Amino acid sequence: MSSVLIALGLLVVAAWAGYLTADLRTLPATSSRADPPSPVSVVVPARDEEGNLPRLLRSLDAQEHPVAEVVVVDDDSADQTAAVARSAGARVISADPPPVGWTGKAWACWTGMHHTTHDLLLFLDADTELAPHALGALVEAHEQHGGLVSVQPFHRVVRPHEQLSAYFNLVAVMASSAFTGRPARTPMAFGPCLLTSRADLDRAGGHAAVRRDVLDDAALAAAYRRAGLPVWCAVGATDVRMRSYPDGLGQLVAGWTKNIASGASSASPAATLGTVAWVSAHHAVAVGAVVGTVSLLTGAGGAWLVGSPLLWILAYPALAFQVRSLLRRTGSFRWWTWLVFPVPLLAFDLVFARSAALTVVRRSVTWRGRDVDVRQHDTSEEAV
Repeated sequence: MSSVLIALGLLVVAAWAGYLTADLRTLPATSSRADPPSPVSVVVPARDEEGNLPRLLRSLDAQEHPVAEVVVVDDDSADQTAAVARSAGARVISADPPPVGWTGKAWACWTGMHHTTHDLLLFLDADTELAPHALGALVEAHEQHGGLVSVQPFHRVVRPHEQLSAYFNLVAVMASSAFTGRPARTPMAFGPCLLTSRADLDRAGGHAAVRRDVLDDAALAAAYRRAGLPVWCAVGATDVRMRSYPDGLGQLVAGWTKNIASGASSASPAATLGTVAWVSAHHAVAVGAVVGTVSLLTGAGGAWLVGSPLLWILAYPALAFQVRSLLRRTGSFRWWTWLVFPVPLLAFDLVFARSAALTVVRRSVTWRGRDVDVRQHDTSEEAV
């Protein structure tokens, strides 16, 4: 009987994950049009991004939909960020130190927006890269849906340590509630790629409305919803890509530490519960498959196992293949990442625990040489 209940539980959890990722939609295909293309101003907040900027700026220069202007906001970089941006033809604005109560990125976006001239504003992280048709597709998506258009970039994974981002990517997509095929009660957005009109951004309160939030993207989506404006999300696929944390394990740990625990508190309860259940099932199957294999081979350890050893052994490849299916939609992860899913799962556990400890106890995390306050604030106050 216990084996039947376990099997049913695992099926329910897998189906729940399938529901949360049922509509991993991409940007619409661009169409030929006779009217002049809408001019787009691109804002890139950049702090120590000399290595990433050339790739992004080259991709902007190659857009089929012309880019009207590119404003790179140099956020007190210690490297050659400003020089690299200027050499590529971008306009460089040096941001003042963020005022008290502002995060560095929100201040950089706010500063950059005020140095642009066109109605459509595209905010891009420096580690993103656009396919030649991507800007046109983003504009068409905005014309169809209005409000805030957001893309979770396809994660370009190169070095072995970057494979450890697997569960972070999957959890971010699942917990967002953006891909169920139904309007999300708690809107979410993805900060690396955001397109909006200036009027809608002002109506939502702009980056001043999210100035204190470490997860400015989620907070901005909530601000749009409060203003009665839609939020529409897509996954990057071949259109929008990124390579995060290429500089080593330390950078990866610091980056996900900043985001993951705060992100968990921002997601909708139903999506959070489904995601937690899915991750918990992976822990149970990883342990159960090991203990079940030992039990079948040696006869030892059976007392530690609930249900049939064969059930847990068969559940392992079933869950691994679901991970494989989702990872192929979200990044260029290698085959062994899903085959040995307990390894990136353990990395997720350790970083999440670190993030939760810093969020709850210290109430701040460190990112790019700055302490980031992760306490919740009332973002309905007027900007000062």
